[in-house]
Amino acid sequence: MPETSVAHFYDELADYYHLIYSNWDASIRRQGDALDALIGQDCAAVLDCSCGIGTQAIGLALRAHRVTGTDLSPRAAARAAREAARQNLSLCTAAADMRRLPFPDGQFDVVVCADNSLPHLLTEQDVRAALAEMRRVLRPAGLLLVSTRPYDDLLRDRPASTPPQVHQAADGEERTVTFQLWHWHDDGEHYDLEHFQLLPAGGEWRVQVRRTTYWALGQDRLAGLAAEAGFADPGWRMPQETGFFQPLLVARASK
Repeated sequence: MPETSVAHFYDELADYYHLIYSNWDASIRRQGDALDALIGQDCAAVLDCSCGIGTQAIGLALRAHRVTGTDLSPRAAARAAREAARQNLSLCTAAADMRRLPFPDGQFDVVVCADNSLPHLLTEQDVRAALAEMRRVLRPAGLLLVSTRPYDDLLRDRPASTPPQVHQAADGEERTVTFQLWHWHDDGEHYDLEHFQLLPAGGEWRVQVRRTTYWALGQDRLAGLAAEAGFADPGWRMPQETGFFQPLLVARASK
């Protein structure tokens, strides 16, 4: 699938992304707290290289980190900046491909790539390129945090859908329903995703459908690719341990 289709998927989703969460503001704070605990230092220079509309980036800015956000989707990155400004936070954002990051070597203490963003890259060559860029922009011993879906479990079951997520409007009246249908490729690793949102429309439902493709990248394989890219001691931390909603690959840039 062409890379432009991923940008299009998130450009189309940008105005509605918060509706994926039952309470987006609470998720921002919860995810920021969990990532901050792993960072373990004050006022770190953080790059969120798949910032979307700012869920993790804003959460970390609320914890007083110096955050820069990039995303393949210009509309998503622009919304992240607006949402941060609404909370009187400083968040510089730009549209950029994680395989070609527009920063000099060694600029950041931490690189975050969360919310199953890396598996939009569908080949080892592309994943290697992204990890090499993350390594390049990190200072020696800088921290890498990558979260994905729990693909080791999902590869065993190959589910066809996700449970519906209901977002309740602040007035308690209108609700939005989000769910996904998955169509697995013959290789058993890649899958096409149809992202459905049912939006209230005057007593009826308006349906929005967006499509993209993922690679269900197993944990050992991704850890091995991180090691090849120059990260030391890559290991996985589970949600029950970190409080983050997805498994996290944690590693350090080699000195």
